[in-house]
Formats: sequence, C-alpha cells, structure tokens
Amino acid sequence: MKAVRFHEYGEIDVLRVEEVKRPGPGPGQVLVEVRSAGIQPGEVMIRKGARHERWPAAFPSGQGSDLAGVAVEVGTQVRGFAVGDEVLGFTHDRASHAEFVVVDDVNLVSRPQGLSWDVAGSLYVAGTTAYASVFAVDPGPADTVVVSGAAGGVGSLAVQLARRHGATVIGLASERNHAWLKDRGVVPVKYGEGVAERIEQAAGGNVDAFIDTFGDGYVELAVELGVRPERINTIRDWQAAARVGARTYGEGSAACAVVLGKLARLAACGELEVPIARTYPLERVRDAFRELEQGHTHGKIVLRP
Repeated sequence: MKAVRFHEYGEIDVLRVEEVKRPGPGPGQVLVEVRSAGIQPGEVMIRKGARHERWPAAFPSGQGSDLAGVAVEVGTQVRGFAVGDEVLGFTHDRASHAEFVVVDDVNLVSRPQGLSWDVAGSLYVAGTTAYASVFAVDPGPADTVVVSGAAGGVGSLAVQLARRHGATVIGLASERNHAWLKDRGVVPVKYGEGVAERIEQAAGGNVDAFIDTFGDGYVELAVELGVRPERINTIRDWQAAARVGARTYGEGSAACAVVLGKLARLAACGELEVPIARTYPLERVRDAFRELEQGHTHGKIVLRP
C-alpha cells in the first residue's frame, strides 16, 4: 500500500509517499481502507522536530490520526464492526495518511447517514479539540466568549459549539471570513493591531471567557481583557498558560469515540458545520501541507488516498 513517510525531521520536502507492507489487524482491531484523512498543524510541528520533547518521532515515521473509510478486515474479539462497515475514527500511531490503517475498535464509530467522507475523515482532532476547549471555559447564556482563529479548523467548530451553549461569541478572523461567522450567529472582529479595543467595543461590557486556538499572545490579551485564568483555554501557548494559570484542554481531554460519535451526529444532521477548505490526493501531501502552513485556511484540508 501507499503511505506517507518521513525519515528525518525537516521541512515539507522530507515527506514522501512510499510503498509499504499492508498491515493486518490484531485482536480488537479493524483494518480500514481509508477514504479520507484530515491533516493538522500539530503534524507540522512533529515533522519539524519542534515537539520532539513531547512527541518524539521514530524513523521512518508515518503521519495522521483522523480517518474515515470502510472496514475490510476485522481481528478477533472485535465488537460492533464487520467487514463492509463505513466508519470514522482515529489512531494514535501516526498512520492514517495511507491507503489502509489498523485501528482499535474502541477508536471507531459508524459513519452516520448524511455525513460526507471528507467531513468524517477530518472530524476527530479538530472536533474533539474544539469540544474540550469549550468544555474548559464552561460558557453559558449569560457569557461572552472570544475565540481566536475563529475560522480555522478548530476555531470554526469551537464558535459553533459555544453558540450551542447559548453564549455570545466573538470570533477573531480576517475580514474575508466575517460573513461566514455572522451567518452562524458569531460577532466577527478583525485580528491585528487594536484588537483589544475592537473586542471591548463588540463585547459592550465584560469578556467572560477566551478560547485561544492560535497562540501568539492571545493568553496575555485575555488576561488584559479581565478574563479569569480558569476561564482561559489555549491549545497552542502552553508556556503562557503556565505563567498565568490558564487551561490547556485539547484533543487529549476529549479523545474518545463517545465524543466523536456525538460530533458526527451533529454534523450529519446539519447542526454542526465542518468547513472543508480543500482536498488533495495522497500523492500531493506536500501541496496539502504547503497550503496548511500558510495559516489562512478556512476549515479543514483533507487527503484522499
């Protein structure tokens, strides 16, 4: 089968699509023929070696956690899945950017009717991260919540989930994404110089919570706006969070099939939109990451093996 590999830390050009041995499922595992697999900013950091202390790579390394596809082989002791089932899920083995991947059955859910392959294959990391971020700041109908990177893969879901809690949501994004945010009941604010004043004007009073999906000083900004540290959550700036006592709930805080299944059902019935920015064939994985690393993508970029 074909799979993405890199044999050393580096820039995009270390990524290769190689022929590797097709794996077989062990007990409690399912072999999935991958139809779609999302890509993540965190994978860039891992590939560059910037997360070596936290998530070291063993070479040659694969990539990818999100996936959706069809079960083509099941191991012994598998519960709830059979050959031919359409599924979505995740792997912690950096292996979903491939034509086939072995997945533990507890990390899979059935693909709901009406959920597109592209959304199904890109929902896990962004969805569970957004879910955990919103849970961390506990928004309610009386709250005003600011979300940085509000049109990105995680932010676009976090604003919708926070709105489902009844909160007033202010989304920081470029002007080209303001119409999309407005259509989803979010108050759009342009990021950049003077953003604190624009947030205060949009809030018309206190800011109660802050979800940072971007980094780059937003934790400090939240403190300046008077948000209590326990109601600030960042998925990028762990050092700033440690300094001020903010939270760092992310994917790992909601990494389970129960949460993924809930998000999949919301997306399938139209109550949660998962924007798909672009799709690429597996062979163009470098092009996919070039677009991702520009940092201006609205929604998810998806590989189609």
